[in-house]
Amino acid sequence: MAHHKSAIKRIKTNRKSNLRNRHYRTLMRTSLRRVRESSSPETLQGNLRSACAVLDRLVGKGIIHRNNAARRKSKLHRMVASRLNEPQA
Repeated sequence: MAHHKSAIKRIKTNRKSNLRNRHYRTLMRTSLRRVRESSSPETLQGNLRSACAVLDRLVGKGIIHRNNAARRKSKLHRMVASRLNEPQA
C-alpha cells in the first residue's frame, strides 16, 4: 500500500482511468466485430463508417495511438473492399 498522499491519489486516478479506458476499448472491439460480421453490403458500409468514427474518437481522447487507429481502419477498409468485390453466390 502507498504511503504518500500523492501515491494514494495516483492509485485512485489510475483506477478511474483504467475503468474508463476499458469501457472505450470494449466499445472499439464491438464496433470492429460488427464490421467483420456484417452480411449485407449496406450494413457493412454503415458499420464501417461507425467503426472509423469510434476509432477517431478514441484517438482524440488519447486512449489509442493514431497509428493504431490508422492500421485498424486500413485493415477494415481492405476487408470491406474484398467483400464488396467478391462475386455474389
